[in-house]
Amino acid sequence: MKSPSWEGLRPTSDRLRETLFNILGPSVRGARVLDGFAGTGAIGIEALSRGAAHVTFVENDPRAVELIEANLEALGLGRGSAREGEHAIIRAGFADVARRWPDGEFDLIVLDPPYADTALPDAIGAAHPLVTAGTRLIIEHATRHAPPAEQSGLRLQRTVKAGDSSLSFYEC
Repeated sequence: MKSPSWEGLRPTSDRLRETLFNILGPSVRGARVLDGFAGTGAIGIEALSRGAAHVTFVENDPRAVELIEANLEALGLGRGSAREGEHAIIRAGFADVARRWPDGEFDLIVLDPPYADTALPDAIGAAHPLVTAGTRLIIEHATRHAPPAEQSGLRLQRTVKAGDSSLSFYEC
């Protein structure tokens, strides 16, 4: 997997990604996944490798979109591959995409917004229209920012801490 060569993109650590997928377990197989604030695409690519039916990558930075494309290509998942139809890349801000997307489309939504103090509640609010009774929302965030217990009808189920980063799991 290629990593960013510029400042400002913070890829999910291998340890945290492994923790996430150990928690999700077999629920990834056959799931429709949204990898928001996708960065390098590592979360979505891992979901594909674990049998996700489809991954939608949402990323605003054109350099990161090129990085996602290169990482997919390097793994034989790029354009022209037999698995090309298993993913889509949308170059846009997550909140803009969430406002326009039909609800109920995703089984898993994994977001990795910037570690700013308002990013966690902003990401939950933006994701709210996409989350239905069958959707799990997982947000990576700075451990120093406590996740809200409830917001926009979504309830915190669990938070897993790994150093400076945490994963918070929300459901309707």
